Amino acid sequence: MTQDVVRTYQTRLSLDPIAQEAFQACAELFARIAHCLLADISKGKKPSKLKSSYLVKYGITARQFNAIRVEVEGKIASIKELQKMQISDLKEQIKALETKISKLQKKPLLSFLVHQKKRRLHKLQQQLRQRLKDHKQGKISLCFGSKKLFHAQFNLGANNYKNLEEWLESWRHARASEIFFLGSKDETSGNQTCTATLEEDNRLTLRIRLPHALHDKFGKYLTIPHIAFSYGHQEILTSLEDCKQRHLLAQAKDPSYTNHGQALTYRFKHDKKGWRLFVSTSLPIPKWKTNKNSGVIGVDINTDHLAIVETDRFGNPLCKKTIPLNLYGKTKEQSLALIGDACAQVVSYAEQTLKPLILEDLNFQKKKQSLRETCSPSQSRKLSSFSYQAILTHLKSRAFSKQIEVKQVNPAFTSLIGRVKFAVRYGLSIHHAAALCIGRRFLNLSEKVPRHLDKIPDGKDSHVALSLPARNRNKHVWNLWRDLSKKVSAALAAHFRAKRSSSTLKAAPVTETIPDLVGGTPTCESLAALLG
Repeated sequence: MTQDVVRTYQTRLSLDPIAQEAFQACAELFARIAHCLLADISKGKKPSKLKSSYLVKYGITARQFNAIRVEVEGKIASIKELQKMQISDLKEQIKALETKISKLQKKPLLSFLVHQKKRRLHKLQQQLRQRLKDHKQGKISLCFGSKKLFHAQFNLGANNYKNLEEWLESWRHARASEIFFLGSKDETSGNQTCTATLEEDNRLTLRIRLPHALHDKFGKYLTIPHIAFSYGHQEILTSLEDCKQRHLLAQAKDPSYTNHGQALTYRFKHDKKGWRLFVSTSLPIPKWKTNKNSGVIGVDINTDHLAIVETDRFGNPLCKKTIPLNLYGKTKEQSLALIGDACAQVVSYAEQTLKPLILEDLNFQKKKQSLRETCSPSQSRKLSSFSYQAILTHLKSRAFSKQIEVKQVNPAFTSLIGRVKFAVRYGLSIHHAAALCIGRRFLNLSEKVPRHLDKIPDGKDSHVALSLPARNRNKHVWNLWRDLSKKVSAALAAHFRAKRSSSTLKAAPVTETIPDLVGGTPTCESLAALLG
């Protein structure tokens, strides 16, 4: 977090019938302009050359056109980034599937499964070729109102529509349900089109500049009084005060005015209950309460829990905690609630210790794309329901509001280093040892491979032993850990195979006859019952 953080706050508006009608007319006008602008951009026309003609044709201000242009260009950029992700995902799926096919081909009895895998491989390769072609040509696919709602017209009954007219009404509403006003710190109150002023009771009044095309019916301005936010109201007031300070310094010709001012961007969204208002503004980096010179808190994020280890400034573990976080089988709302509660506990602990939170900078996207071919069904379901990014976002957001610093480190070999170096030494689980390694990495402490590898935990109350790989002082220490990672994986696999084989040999033989009674009396029978 090296720059200002953008936060968005929302509230529900209470509008009179005239204001509702004005909002709906404005939303329909802006939607029509956005659709036409996208069509012109798709034809290769530049928005800068279309601006003058659009202002005259649709009766809007230059600032309103800029807001629509930014919104459309943002959607286009988002789709192009999505295309890159889809291409990367398809490549990962194809790679995993080819590996799986090569292994299955060695088993003649699985020829039918190989055939089905090859069919799926051909389908993925076709999709990849199409995605690459679209990306090269700059071709995008964007449906205002969502594709899901568009396809609902072909099966009205299954989508709870009585007739086509009812669907058409929903379709038009979905395509014209937003109004976007772009802000700038150079403008009055951070936004020229939608200007906020403070009332006596600290509530806000918005004055909205309507398009020229709507002046005859609704006038030049639309005023919405008595607006308050349950969360973030004070932050919005702080941004407005900073805008006022910028204006006063600019009038006084003080050059320091450039250090003040915050852009406030407004978005009005219509849903089943009415209109909602979203306000986005930048918040400066606060003065952190935490101090890394006292130590850190390492957090290892796993599929069913958070492993936390507090360290001192020398990297020694002081305390460990486990916060359950099992998201498997949960709905989206349930998952977000569980994630919020777990993150609240982590940040609360950081507040008590006044130490920064250290996380791994992980990317589970590639892992998820190969789940079908590389993981067991149970592990695939766990990872599919596991939302690393949501946990990371919640932790950062809550920590920011509590002035707790959050840092991320490279995740390379943290689990392996924790398993080999710290699990046995400090009596930690593999996950807590990884959390300790994460904290120590932020403190730039040593990660040298230990001299003896005779007790490496297997994660199931046992251990394996290895010989130390040859050292090369000219290479980074992670190169040695990379070689050791391969040895540990092979040793653990052999270890678990041996345990399964041993347990099979020790199993009691299955017999159909009762053995003869020899020697002492069985402890499960009484002597009288045995002798009759």
